[in-house]
Amino acid sequence: MTDHVTLAVVQAALEAAADEMFAVIRRTAMSPIIYEVLDMGTGITDAEGRLVSSGAGIPTFVGVLDKAVARLIEIHGDTIREGDAFVTNDPSYGGVTHLSDVVVALPVFHEGQLLAWAASIAHWNDVGGMVPGSMSATAQEIWQEGLRLPAVRLFENGAPIEPVMAIVAANSRQPDVAQGDLWAQVAAARRAEQRLKGLAERYGEGAFRAAIADALSMGEARARTGLATLPHGRHEIAEEQDDGSVWRAVITVEADQFVVDLTENPGQRDAPMNLSRDGSVIAAQMIFKALCDPSRFANSGSFAPLEVITRPGTIFHARDPAPQGYYFETRIRLYDMLWRCLAQALPEKLPAGHFGTIGGTVIAGLHPDTGRRFTMVEPQMGGWGATPTRDGLSAMFSASHGDTFNCPAEIAEARYGVLVEQRSLAEQAGGDGLHPGGRGLSVAYRMRGDAVLSVGLSRTRMPVWGLAGGRNGGCNRLVIQRAGSAGENEAHGMASGVGLSPGDRVLIETAGGGGWGRGT
Repeated sequence: MTDHVTLAVVQAALEAAADEMFAVIRRTAMSPIIYEVLDMGTGITDAEGRLVSSGAGIPTFVGVLDKAVARLIEIHGDTIREGDAFVTNDPSYGGVTHLSDVVVALPVFHEGQLLAWAASIAHWNDVGGMVPGSMSATAQEIWQEGLRLPAVRLFENGAPIEPVMAIVAANSRQPDVAQGDLWAQVAAARRAEQRLKGLAERYGEGAFRAAIADALSMGEARARTGLATLPHGRHEIAEEQDDGSVWRAVITVEADQFVVDLTENPGQRDAPMNLSRDGSVIAAQMIFKALCDPSRFANSGSFAPLEVITRPGTIFHARDPAPQGYYFETRIRLYDMLWRCLAQALPEKLPAGHFGTIGGTVIAGLHPDTGRRFTMVEPQMGGWGATPTRDGLSAMFSASHGDTFNCPAEIAEARYGVLVEQRSLAEQAGGDGLHPGGRGLSVAYRMRGDAVLSVGLSRTRMPVWGLAGGRNGGCNRLVIQRAGSAGENEAHGMASGVGLSPGDRVLIETAGGGGWGRGT
């Protein structure tokens, strides 16, 4: 039996390995969306694909990794060997999100036995498809969204499989950037492999596996302790969306189970706003973790009491070949709806609604100074909802986006040749109340050359919700102010392939958060 001190040391080392993976990618990736915005996630799973530890970055990305590894094991099974590495980006093959998010996973062996997996996910600037940036708002099939990597081997016997590398390069508008980001993820996995093997050699394979089992048990115990503090009951919500459709959820809290039922929802669409079942599970996991154990790391044990029920063929359980390029807008709205459902029952525990969009903005073209092709990918920030004890926070990333950052204006202007003309708090305030919501952000990009815009915004019609009598916040919007025009604005919510000319100004204004409580 391994002593508690050794278990704690190994567990801390597993967390450190995931953090080190994150640092490696940040220092070696070529895309600003990765090394500045930190649109990525890293993690260690056990041999069966259960999440053990994670690095910083986007929590919903970390939630992808165990599901991706489990799918890799399902597909490749007994053929997995030391020296292998795998890559996937396809929601039908463990990719979970959309084709722009690429997962690299490396199995770690010790004395011939599969010990663990080192995995990462990162958003690549371009993987082909109908539009630069690979996020078309008009895609009707997943094939129109770019290169599909169906959980294929990337390395064998420690060496890259050159035809796969060539396919990756040939299907990106920026092959050097795609290859650079891929090698950054490979380097991170190899660094973690060294660390994990070193742990097994120093403390023994038995202690290594015992530490993982103990961590998973600890995660489950903490989750069940938190679950016991929640009032039991059935909570329902029906929420109208910007397009007029109505989404529904039922959350049932019991002594030993937290059930999220998403079965009664619209069918999947011939449009890129679908979500995989795993993506829906991640949204529910975020809510469950926030309620039951918000202060500690997550592992697979943290979600043992959670059950998510979906119906195949719906927007929350889309099946091939449904396009999923803007899955993130569907997932953030699902997350927000589940949050709202429980906030109505627990207004003293949860804040009012926040701006509720990722706001992914893609501007692509040729750099006006160098002639090199660029793809700017920028999530946006907005206002958060007020709580029972304080005002909402201003200019924050969405609640599922984690510890990420905006790309500095200097980097954006140097790498993309686009002027970041304005970045300030939005004029519209958050919802009023005893505690008002936080302010959104106002960002303006001025074009120096010809470019193409793609954008996905939610809550462009349905405002951010207030709580406990607090007033609603605002709506998100994007307008193009054409150079030389009479001042008439061209508004867009979900759009792609929108041509931009030198002098055109793209203005994005995100919503303020909802207010909490009735004002005096």
